[in-house]
Amino acid sequence: MRRRHFLRSSSALITLPFLESLGFQRFASAAPVVAPPKRMIFLGFGWGVTRESWFPDVATTGADYDLPKGLAPLQRHKKDFSIIQGLENQFSNEAHWGSTFYLTGANRYAVPGQSFSNSISADQVAAEQLGTDTRYTSVQLCGADNDGHGPGQSLAWNRQGKPVAGWNNPVVAFHRLFSDDSTPLEQRQAMLKQRRSVLDAVLIEARSVRRGLSKTDTEKLSEYFQSIRDIETRIAKEEQWLDVPKKQAAHPIDEPRGEIEGYQEVKVMYDLLVAALQVDATRVITYRQPGGTTFLQSLGATLSGHNMSHYAPGMRQEVSELRDRKQSELLAGLIDKLKATKEADGTSLFDHVSLSYGSNINSIHYLTNCPTLVAGGGAGIKLGQHLVKADGTPLCNLWLTLLQGIGLDVPSHGDSQGVIKELVNA
Repeated sequence: MRRRHFLRSSSALITLPFLESLGFQRFASAAPVVAPPKRMIFLGFGWGVTRESWFPDVATTGADYDLPKGLAPLQRHKKDFSIIQGLENQFSNEAHWGSTFYLTGANRYAVPGQSFSNSISADQVAAEQLGTDTRYTSVQLCGADNDGHGPGQSLAWNRQGKPVAGWNNPVVAFHRLFSDDSTPLEQRQAMLKQRRSVLDAVLIEARSVRRGLSKTDTEKLSEYFQSIRDIETRIAKEEQWLDVPKKQAAHPIDEPRGEIEGYQEVKVMYDLLVAALQVDATRVITYRQPGGTTFLQSLGATLSGHNMSHYAPGMRQEVSELRDRKQSELLAGLIDKLKATKEADGTSLFDHVSLSYGSNINSIHYLTNCPTLVAGGGAGIKLGQHLVKADGTPLCNLWLTLLQGIGLDVPSHGDSQGVIKELVNA
């Protein structure tokens, strides 16, 4: 059978995860096991964090540090991520742009006579080498709310310094991954009204595939299908309203926030992210996620993202700290899922992923000491530690460390001055 396996119908194209029974890993009992591919995930958010309660105490470095309350939901994964302080993009000068230069480290005035220029982002450097054998060279996910992010259509910028477009809501992302591209929106909506899943369209073929699987692979495939159904159920209501124009009120009112926005939006996007990696649809993913006004409203807060970012002791700081905890809660759930998703060789997806999480903004519009967390075994870096680098250490040093750690031939990136040696395993 072919190395890549699909279930196809007139309205769906489902890529199967790596299954040993279908020859993804072992082609004979004595044949060597092919290692699962390396992947990279870059997660970025706007408006930074609450510096009083997100950053660990600089006096306590190494493994014996206490997680501050902003990171407390990640306690169960403490040995599997590292926090790095002191990193920044030296050319950053726009306090409202949490992602524009986050992965590039570029100088916006580098081109004489122009007020804006950018360079290639770290994810696209990775995609040039990791994306040659996948359906999508890279996947860019975006929140519908770009509050606090700045210019750009995602976290990604190509080699010419031009923005790379992203999928800006879970519905679009879901159908790009799991529906046939030629299926009209009207047909997909009709299927939903009939309470049909995209999986139903490939059910007969799916049953035939199951007959040739081992017990372990059968369970793995069932878990994968259930994950797709769960995601589909959560976005179904929003999809039915995709082509319905919004009515304009006679008097201006705040737009109601649906259950798929804000916190739930990030949760669904994280699930889609894992599914995309599981089936090897791509090996490089960025997600410019909402962390501003829409996210706050989904938590029951009434502040705008910008007003929250100018926090002071009292209600604004409480909202900012709530935002931090909820984002950490979501990240902990993503790590849970990466660890629970098994590869054909018995390892976890987390073992082969390099994950970074942070913002170009520190807090209250400060642009130094960018909040930075790295996790996953893909880059072979040292995890479970708190590092404090000298102020002004290029954030691009981290991107270079991860790119080289994942096995890519990259001599430098942006304004990098070298790798972060404390992260590199001897």
